[in-house]
Amino acid sequence: MPAPTALKNAEDAPPAVDVPLPVEGMNRRKIRNKRIVETESDFGSENDEEFLLDAPDALPTDANVLVPVEESNENGMAIDEEGRPRFAPARDIDPVTRVETRKIPIPPHRMTPLKQSWTSIYPPLVEHLKLQCRMNIKRKTVELRSSKHTTDTGALQKGEDFVKAFTLGFDVDDAIALLRLDDLYIQTFEIKDVRTMHGDSQARAIGRIAGKDGKTKFAIENASRTRIVLADSKIHILGGFKNIHLARESVVSLILGKPPGKVYGNLRTVAARMKERF
Repeated sequence: MPAPTALKNAEDAPPAVDVPLPVEGMNRRKIRNKRIVETESDFGSENDEEFLLDAPDALPTDANVLVPVEESNENGMAIDEEGRPRFAPARDIDPVTRVETRKIPIPPHRMTPLKQSWTSIYPPLVEHLKLQCRMNIKRKTVELRSSKHTTDTGALQKGEDFVKAFTLGFDVDDAIALLRLDDLYIQTFEIKDVRTMHGDSQARAIGRIAGKDGKTKFAIENASRTRIVLADSKIHILGGFKNIHLARESVVSLILGKPPGKVYGNLRTVAARMKERF
């Protein structure tokens, strides 16, 4: 049922007036519209027949054919017919995307050796690890930073271990081995961790480890295939896991007062066993 207001005439509406239309113009317009309709109907019938004949061939035969991508007007994102966004395939590349920085403090007594050996320290960091490095003399640090050319995710850690090994007292050639080999470590312990010593007794223990002209230390290094640094009461050992264990046992025996001759004998025995294994 229509609304009651729809049947009522507006109160202020003016009365309808019949306006006659020109007859000649109307007839001409009807004839012209009739011709246009006839031509469009003929054209449409012919095209409909063609479309019906060609309809099966126009459909895609492959089910994997992508739907044409449409772009929305709001944010320009490519979407399909169902309104889901379409993204380009991801590249199969794993570069270091985030720039990281490491600052390695340098002890005061290692600043001069660092300046003297700087020309042989930075080439492995830049050429091999593809890192950016600089020596900050004011803050007494070596700063490392990854770049877009860095491909190894562990390059920054390797570079830090390399610089730390040099600050502990190892030679550059020995520290470079940390960059080339993955199974090398640095172990540090103090003499007081083995036995509480003070004054002359501690000095004698250090003398037993080093030996005359460093012969005892060199013998332990050659037998265990490690590198040892004696820094006051601290002892740093660089090498593999089993090799560090062998060198540490020899050093501990010397600290406890074992004669160097017995330590040499044990080293020869263990070194011969290691050669038989490998």
